[in-house]
Formats: sequence, C-alpha cells, structure tokens
Amino acid sequence: MSRAIGIDLGTTYSAVSVLSETGQPQILLNQDGESLTPSVVFFQDFDGKDEPLVGIQAKNLAASNPEAVVQYVKRQMGNPNWKFDSPSDTVYTAEEISAIILKRLKEGAENALGEKVEDVVITVPAYFDDARRTATKHAGEIAGLNVLRVLNEPTAAALAYGISAEKNETVLVYDLGGGTFDVTLMKIKDGEFDVIATDGDRNLGGFDFDNALSMIIAEKMEEQGAEDIYTDEHFTALLREKSENTKRANNCGKNKCLS
Repeated sequence: MSRAIGIDLGTTYSAVSVLSETGQPQILLNQDGESLTPSVVFFQDFDGKDEPLVGIQAKNLAASNPEAVVQYVKRQMGNPNWKFDSPSDTVYTAEEISAIILKRLKEGAENALGEKVEDVVITVPAYFDDARRTATKHAGEIAGLNVLRVLNEPTAAALAYGISAEKNETVLVYDLGGGTFDVTLMKIKDGEFDVIATDGDRNLGGFDFDNALSMIIAEKMEEQGAEDIYTDEHFTALLREKSENTKRANNCGKNKCLS
C-alpha cells in the first residue's frame, strides 16, 4: 500500500510532504532538488498542442513570455468566470491549471519516494468556501489523485509545529503567504481542531509586496524620463521578477540593489 502525501497548494509556491517512519512530517524534494515548487505554468505551443511546463522553468520564462504563463491561480479557485486562453487557443479553468501543478507535484513525490502515489491530503485556507474547496478537490482528481481530505492550512500548520491534538488548548496561527495573510484562532479539544474565527487580508501576500516594490521603482524610472512602463507586459513581468529577487535577498540579511 502506497503512502499518502500532503500537498500545500500555494498561491506562489507549493510543497509536498510525507510522514516519516517516526511519524514526523518530512518535506519531499522535487525534480529540481528543491523543497518548494513555484505554482507557475508555462504553456508551450507545439503544432497547436499545449506542452505545459511547471515550476522554476515556467517561472523563469514569465518575464519573456507573460502571455503564455499562468501565476497566482489559487486566487481564482471556485471562480467560474475565470479562464485562461493558451497560445494554442485552448481554454483552461482555474481547476485545470491547478491540476497541472498538482500532477507535477505528484510526479515529483513518486520520484522522491520511488513508488506510485495516489492518496493525498490538500491544504486550503480556512476561509475557503464550499465552492473553492470543491474546486481544489476536483483539481486533485483531474491530476489522478485520490483526495482523502481537504484540510485547513492552520490545522496542518499546528500539527506540523508539534501542537498535540491530545492537549486541550486555544492557539492562534498566522499565515503570511504568497497571496494572502490569514490569522486563525483554533480550539483544540479531545483530538479535534475547531476553527473559532478566521480573518485577514485575502489580497495581501508576498506577491503584493513585489508589486509595491515594482511600483516604487517604476515611479523612480518615470521621474528619470522613462515612458510606457505599465503598457509593456514583458518589462512589467521582468520588473516584478527583479523585485521579488531583491526582496528575497534582503530578507536573508543581504543588502542588494535591483539590477
């Protein structure tokens, strides 16, 4: 019997974990030897047929091919009006894009474990409504996975940080991710994790920090005479990429200038 995996399907990055022999969660490395996979899909058009790339390769192509790249699709889960038209004129829903990402994560897990993977638990924000949860589960099924459960991210975080379900206590979990900032108050009693309240800003995350930094830089460039910055998709995507790299470097305690 194959082991079940856990997937954090994030707005900007996703990760896969499995329980180790000691019962502790262990992050699996992807095909690139990394613990995090960018939640990005790049669509290559081969004779009218899409050949999607997922992960760091897709992310690296976002600046040069913004029209063929999908990012931040988690924000659109459960939205029936959102569609993406690929270069081959194929129309994808948010569920189908997420399924492509999940399939790549599944393949990476199988490569790391050396066995076939079918069962999965996928985490979602506590505020996700039924439509978003159903869309997430459906995406997993499209990817060929048996979705055992769609679990609240704060509950998964509490378990990962060693908060025992055997204790009766109230905990506060905050999650500042790539797309959202969420705070959840949970009561743990008799092995059950009950969400008492959840709130936050669903349009505030690392992506928005990148945009804010990009806008500051763009304004400085306009002051120096640059024109048509916001109408150039390629330049806008490149600026956001450089802004993210600068943010990450400075978060690591390194002073870095955008170049």
